[in-house]
Amino acid sequence: MEIILLQDIVNLGYKDDVVYVKNGYARNFLFPKKMAVVANSSNKKSMEEKKRQQQAKYDLMISELKETAQKISDATIKIGAKTGTSGKIFGSVTTIQLAEAIHEATGVQIDRKRIKILDDIKSLGTFKAGIELHRDVACEIEFEVIGE
Repeated sequence: MEIILLQDIVNLGYKDDVVYVKNGYARNFLFPKKMAVVANSSNKKSMEEKKRQQQAKYDLMISELKETAQKISDATIKIGAKTGTSGKIFGSVTTIQLAEAIHEATGVQIDRKRIKILDDIKSLGTFKAGIELHRDVACEIEFEVIGE
């Protein structure tokens, strides 16, 4: 029997896949638990329409995230840090401070877990960090650490 999966099922397939299973497995297990529906023409058409709508939403979201990434990349970000007489920072610059500085400069709220600083920042100067807004959208920003 040909069915359309309504959710991911281990060793069978992923959501919205059309797969072949034995009649008893479909009728006695998958259909009562609402894990699948029969793959008739109307269900196939509705599944294709749903996929098309999801793709349109996904494309819109990706374009908005790319605009946000461009806005973040173009911004000049400065982080103030307390320094000693030799120019070294007390402690180091963290992703929390960088996320707050990005929010102040651009108005964009970014989760600190999405920011990747490559090295420990323990001195004044200009540094780079990577931001992953989505698995398909990432950007690199340049920020300056200044003494307070």
